[in-house]
Amino acid sequence: MKPLSERTAHFTDSVIRRMTRVCLKYGAVNLSQGFPNFDPPKAILDRLKEVADEDYNQYSITWGAQDTREALAAKQSHYMGFPIDPNSEIVITCGGTEAMMAAMMTVANPGDKVAIFSPFYENYGADTILSGAEPIYIPLVPPTFSFDPNVLEEAFKNGAKALILCNPSNPSGKVFTREELLTIADIIKRYDGYVVTDEVYEHIVYKPHEMVYMASLPGMRERTISCGSLSKTYSITGWRLGYTIAPPEITDRIKKVHDFLTVGAAHPLQEAVVTGLKFGQDYYDELLKTYTHKRDLFCDGLEAAGLTINRPAGAYYVLVDISEWGYTSDLQFCYDLAEKVGVGAVPGSSFFAEPVNHLIRFHFAKKDETLNDALARIQDIHKKMPYDVHTVPVGENF
Repeated sequence: MKPLSERTAHFTDSVIRRMTRVCLKYGAVNLSQGFPNFDPPKAILDRLKEVADEDYNQYSITWGAQDTREALAAKQSHYMGFPIDPNSEIVITCGGTEAMMAAMMTVANPGDKVAIFSPFYENYGADTILSGAEPIYIPLVPPTFSFDPNVLEEAFKNGAKALILCNPSNPSGKVFTREELLTIADIIKRYDGYVVTDEVYEHIVYKPHEMVYMASLPGMRERTISCGSLSKTYSITGWRLGYTIAPPEITDRIKKVHDFLTVGAAHPLQEAVVTGLKFGQDYYDELLKTYTHKRDLFCDGLEAAGLTINRPAGAYYVLVDISEWGYTSDLQFCYDLAEKVGVGAVPGSSFFAEPVNHLIRFHFAKKDETLNDALARIQDIHKKMPYDVHTVPVGENF
């Protein structure tokens, strides 16, 4: 038979989703795949029950139900700081994942180059390759995850057409400062490039840090595709509702890509989430208060267990240094952690282009009792996890 697609030949399965299967096998507390185990806001669920009996069971307008786009435009205009047209600048997508894919296929031609900050959410490299483009990775240097502007500029000197920017960042929890974003914007404008942002954690930014949207900076609105999701903000990851915001000429292209990728997002879910999009500031204040509490509860507990962590400035992930155990494979460490300690994590190597094998990622979007259960198990980590593991067993096929 003729060979299959070469662009997918080197893909692996998602390590994040694989670790969920590992957790299920060993009965581990799943702090790997980043979804909450608490309910969405009751008002949204109540509206979903009503929608089931209303006339929303067929296709919506391909690029999003009219009232959903209008509600989203009103909300994002308020937070992003500029007026957004619901008809010409928004596409509702099947999750932030499709938003990123549609954005990349809109921006990149086969043979183009795309800059990506490392560490990065695992889809970005795949999205770039599926678009026919070549990723160029720009290191974010721990512990502050700062970047060297000269290295970023070198990527654009070498032909990068666009930058993928996750802010707040998964997995590092970095929140880019206004000064950093202005530096990035200056380089993008100098080389006539684009920015594709992933801003799904926009409302989970811990004080004193602040959320600055790339598209809000001078001269950047026309160069930015802002990708977002309702999954994290309203704890509805299974609803798969995301969006893109971009100037009309770019959005017109995204609409066509989106149409051929998925036709449209689920109509009943779009209608139900309108209720959430109309929430007032008090909802977002309470959301931040909740996640600030969970961050402090979990991070304090990890430190009490003698672990070295990088306390996040945003999002709901924390990186933990596992150097002391001497593992040559962070993936094997995570397998052993799930089996021997009963807690699931993601190996840091799945987020870095560089050879990083000494970090793992936990997430803390869980009920307090779940986090306390995980912390109780982690208290014995130094007794249960083997040290100096230089010979790496072959991991099981999950």
